[in-house]
Amino acid sequence: MSTSGNILNRDKFLNKIAGSLNRPRMTEPIPLPSWKFQPQHEVFKGVSQDELLEIMRVQCKKIHTTLYETNQDGLSSVLNEVVEGYGGGPVVTWKDSRFSEWGLDALLKKEWPSQGIDVFEWDYTLGEGNVRCAERANVGITISEITLAESGTVVLFSNKDKGRTVSFLPATSIMLIPKSTLVPRITQAAVKMRETYRQTGSIASCVNFITGPSNSADIELNLVVGVHGPIKASYIVISDL
Repeated sequence: MSTSGNILNRDKFLNKIAGSLNRPRMTEPIPLPSWKFQPQHEVFKGVSQDELLEIMRVQCKKIHTTLYETNQDGLSSVLNEVVEGYGGGPVVTWKDSRFSEWGLDALLKKEWPSQGIDVFEWDYTLGEGNVRCAERANVGITISEITLAESGTVVLFSNKDKGRTVSFLPATSIMLIPKSTLVPRITQAAVKMRETYRQTGSIASCVNFITGPSNSADIELNLVVGVHGPIKASYIVISDL
């Protein structure tokens, strides 16, 4: 693959693999299997958004994540409260128009800076400078595109304005969750992503499934928080239905 993202020598490479397997190269799409039983679609089937929220609220207690619920009018106040509880800035955010749509400009661009809280908005033109700012940040703020109630998992789509390091380099993480993004489990998340691809022809090159703060029990099954990501995490669910 070239540095510009163009695939080079693809046919030659695939033909060589097919030859090594002693078969013709497959050029037609493989038909998807049709399973007689698909129980994964039956879990929480028909559950309302309010019920999904309660399922996630219970799960958040298990994954050491604090869950807040608010509407758009109260979002700025709740977000300020959570950041203050984490000890203030520096704060790093994505460059996302939804922050403005949700009335957060006054907080992010006026109130916090006037209080001495440094707020950095991701800027792809700065390259590695973004990563250094994320490393220094106390709080990273992101937005969930799809939210799995069963596991308390947020799904983040990265692009040039939404750096993936915002969710795991700062000491703490705040993830804004539109209530409309709630789905029962990963089964429905996969369906949504497939639908997005069919409609638009593309999907984020980096999709992160994040379940609360960093947790690891690899060594003797002893739980350690913050080994490879934030030591604390909060979800703020925004009523948008």
